[in-house]
This record gives sequence, C-alpha cells and structure tokens, in this order.
Amino acid sequence: MPTVLNKDGFSVRIYFNDHLPSHVHVFNAGGEAKINLGSETECPSLIQIWNMNDKDVAKALNLVIEHQVKLLEKWREIHEGSSTDRGNVKE
Repeated sequence: MPTVLNKDGFSVRIYFNDHLPSHVHVFNAGGEAKINLGSETECPSLIQIWNMNDKDVAKALNLVIEHQVKLLEKWREIHEGSSTDRGNVKE
C-alpha cells in the first residue's frame, strides 16, 4: 500500500489490490478515514472512519478534495497499470 501523499500529519494511501469505487485511506494519529475519490464531476465523500475525531475527519476530507485530481491519477496508475512508477508523492 503506497503512500501517495503526506501533508500536515496526514498520510494518504492506496492499496494495490483494492476495489472500486476509487478511494483512499487517510491516516492521522492512529485514526483512519476511507474516502471515495469521486470523479471529474463528483466530489469526494466519506465512506467510513475508524478512531478519528470529527475535526481530523473534516481535515482529511478537505485534503482529498484539494488533491482530488492528483489522487485520481494515482489510483488509475496503480489499478490500471498506466505507469510503472508507484513512488510517493509528497508535499
């Protein structure tokens, strides 16, 4: 499961053998939020949370919204094999 974005204490990861819909797992301080990436016409949305407070859930969702285009590209690279580069994207 590569980390595709690290920002403000949040780690955004995509599992190699994951399923549709396209989504990410956002980790922070022992908590996790699973967030649907949406599409070019649909905003990201929360799927599930584990041990993450409401403030961090909101930050995680806003992070995914802010980087939606990049994260969708990484999902496609990892799951559709459009790239052999599975490296990290850090900001």
